[in-house]
Amino acid sequence: MTVDALVEATARILVKEGFDRASTNRIAQEAGVSIGSLYQYFPSKEALVAAVIDRHNEQLMLVVRAALREVASQPIEQAVRRLVVVAIEAHRIDPKLHRVLTEQIPRTGRLEDVEAFNREAHASFRDYLTHHKDEISCADVDLAAFICVTTIEALTHTAALHAPAILPDDMVETLIEEATRLVVGYLRPPAAGHVGPA
Repeated sequence: MTVDALVEATARILVKEGFDRASTNRIAQEAGVSIGSLYQYFPSKEALVAAVIDRHNEQLMLVVRAALREVASQPIEQAVRRLVVVAIEAHRIDPKLHRVLTEQIPRTGRLEDVEAFNREAHASFRDYLTHHKDEISCADVDLAAFICVTTIEALTHTAALHAPAILPDDMVETLIEEATRLVVGYLRPPAAGHVGPA
């Protein structure tokens, strides 16, 4: 309970005051515990922020893993659309906190964990494409998985964190449709008889 209180207090302070203004004394006060209790569990502010990053990333990973299992047998367009929806949902889990944590990942030594998650997402989507090879025109499935996952992540990450005006409720559906069209258009073979742009 003390650890949970400290991690949650750290998250609140990061959002309200930023990393530089956060301190172990301030976090202990916000959590309602003594500074001695804080240091029993966390040696520094960076360790607390790392714990917040770990918890936040685990939330995102649970959502993404469930989505990848869900779309395993779905056709390309349906699967891509669902993954775009889930990516947007994941990035809308406390976007203010997500923005602060993204900035602090290098400082807390959690870059390797983020890279491991990215590798897992690429591998899972590569497996999906391998099982749906008859639906796509890409010869290099590894490259296709990298392009698709990176495109979906970059679009949804940037929209959620840096272009919030794009994500009011009445615009989300448009973003989903356009991102789906972009990725499916890359994966799907051209229609019979199509020889290029008109």
